[in-house]
Amino acid sequence: MDDIDAVIGSLVADGHVVTRFAGRMEYGPRALGNRSILALATREDLAQVLNERLGRDEFMPFAASILEEYAERYLQGYVYWPFMVETFPVRPEYRQRYQAVLHVDGTVRPQIVRTSVSPGFWRVIKTVGDRTGYYLVLNTSFNLHGEPIVCSPDDALSTFEHGVTDYLAMGNWLLKLEPPDIKRTRQFTDKG
Repeated sequence: MDDIDAVIGSLVADGHVVTRFAGRMEYGPRALGNRSILALATREDLAQVLNERLGRDEFMPFAASILEEYAERYLQGYVYWPFMVETFPVRPEYRQRYQAVLHVDGTVRPQIVRTSVSPGFWRVIKTVGDRTGYYLVLNTSFNLHGEPIVCSPDDALSTFEHGVTDYLAMGNWLLKLEPPDIKRTRQFTDKG
């Protein structure tokens, strides 16, 4: 695909859950866009859906990735913080919109995304924002609960096959998970 990041952004804006496996893996405790599961933070059922798909406990909060240019709009007391380790209060007028990434105390643990640091991931979020008006996405690490963040393409494909996300963008490739053919599966198992 010519602009995979714009495609990812469009899919997220349409309400899909998309995994982005791009370039080199980040170093640190969090996925910062290159090994990330991305979704629309305004989707009301998202936390429940992702917790079920990932086998996570519901008390574990999700994080938000926000474009640097819009961070002050959403966050109180904002300072540039790119690593998802600091919390900031979300401005009251946005708290109802971002339930999927909001902590019970009204804060969020954001990744502030600079175009000079991560131009492809910045483009993903920019596309989402241009389509929805919200320049942030839910970002969680690409792994099943209790497993390490995926590292290799084989890990990515294996985890994707568990039905964690609707799409997997790997490099310039986009894979869509098709639901299994229940009838065919049943026939196969009935025959032994």
